[in-house]
Amino acid sequence: MHHSYEHRFPDARALARALADEIQVELQEAIAARGQASLVVSGGRTPVVLFNQLATEKLAWDKVTVSLADERWVGVNEPDSNERLIRAELLREHAAHAHFIGLKNAATTPEAGLDWSWRSLARIRRPFDVVLLGMGEDGHTASLFPDSPQLAAALNSSLPPACVAMQAPVAPHERISLNLNALLDTRRIILHIQGESKWAVYQAAISHGPVEQLPIRAILHQHTVPVEVFWSP
Repeated sequence: MHHSYEHRFPDARALARALADEIQVELQEAIAARGQASLVVSGGRTPVVLFNQLATEKLAWDKVTVSLADERWVGVNEPDSNERLIRAELLREHAAHAHFIGLKNAATTPEAGLDWSWRSLARIRRPFDVVLLGMGEDGHTASLFPDSPQLAAALNSSLPPACVAMQAPVAPHERISLNLNALLDTRRIILHIQGESKWAVYQAAISHGPVEQLPIRAILHQHTVPVEVFWSP
């Protein structure tokens, strides 16, 4: 039995409005309870409408720290940088006051920069409040790709939370990602997906099968953190 709750919307805009409200409430409650809040997000095309909507939400954004579930090891001003995307699409309007901690640093490779990235993240009190994940049509989430030689270590639930260096099977960039235990060190996980083909992959992932084949299964089949799925065509 998987423990995800599904919310389906008629279109991307309706989803973005509902999810932005949901995240706003979650962060507000965290600030009320603990004086600060954290939001870990993913890049890609899917969340852009959501980021724009979230930026308009009224919130004590100066008490919110935003970080990333994964990053491509490219300069932060490169088109493929998740950090660049977040700064352009989310950290604007009201959300311009949020603090941001990126994963990319001056090390030449993700392997060399891993510990440095993880130490930067240590400035955020854990568990995180919200981790917002996406999913690819290959079943990857964050940068946990099927067929990546580093996948088994990244999914190993006996390893402590950390950053891992990952290689996408086809995409040209080296990547850094939170490992499974770091992604699960949160109060709440939201999986945001769009399109019929991703819904079909999600349906396959909630049935049992090898995690290596569809790494999102590691998130959907765990019992520590509630997962909510937000989908629109």
